[in-house]
Amino acid sequence: MSNPYFRFKQFTVFHDKCAMKVGTDGVLLGAWASVDKAVDVLDVGTGTGLIALMVAQRNSRARMVAIDVDEYAVAQATENVENSPFADRIAVELWDFRQFVQNRPECFDLIVCNPPYFSDSLLPPDKARATARHSVSLTLDELLFSARSCLRDRGVLSLILPYDKNEELDRLCEKHAFYMKRKTIVYPLPDSNPKRLLIELTVQLPGHSETSSLIIENSRHRYTKDFSEMVSNFYIHL
Repeated sequence: MSNPYFRFKQFTVFHDKCAMKVGTDGVLLGAWASVDKAVDVLDVGTGTGLIALMVAQRNSRARMVAIDVDEYAVAQATENVENSPFADRIAVELWDFRQFVQNRPECFDLIVCNPPYFSDSLLPPDKARATARHSVSLTLDELLFSARSCLRDRGVLSLILPYDKNEELDRLCEKHAFYMKRKTIVYPLPDSNPKRLLIELTVQLPGHSETSSLIIENSRHRYTKDFSEMVSNFYIHL
């Protein structure tokens, strides 16, 4: 049986009741997103609450709303937040993102999301895992549409996506009037194909856009210096 929790330096994340477990994608986004200037932050599809907790650790002024459509995820995230040092700054709520923006007239400096994205693959038999892993409840198109309506003028939308979503994202950015501010192409190993995109989008044309790359491991279980430095404030062992 896999470990029911993942211990970080300042908090512990249990994931035994949640369809989506703690993984590298969430850690990457939580460590990479630009959080310094954000006060009001929304975490869409919070799952275990991992990204919300990471943002709260990185920015002591940030006030977080963490939402998820799955009641088990909300229960799990609530427990993780309550047992963390950041419980007074993170509210975990049961919401579909589309309904959230229709019913809560709030605007945010930063929206973070590790979205469901396996829209073209075979759906797994477990319903909760299907909802968490597939765009059956929130497509990328719907995500950008909803985010556009609740971002402040200088707000930022930060996402992690599969690399093969690059062209779709470009098309949807044009459709929803988003601009690319920052992009990091993520490679698992030096000689591997790119697997992920870390993305920052804005609703105002940025002064410049930045593109970079990140390699996770030099070889199996041997992390690169860049990745180690990125996550050093969170991982106990590297």
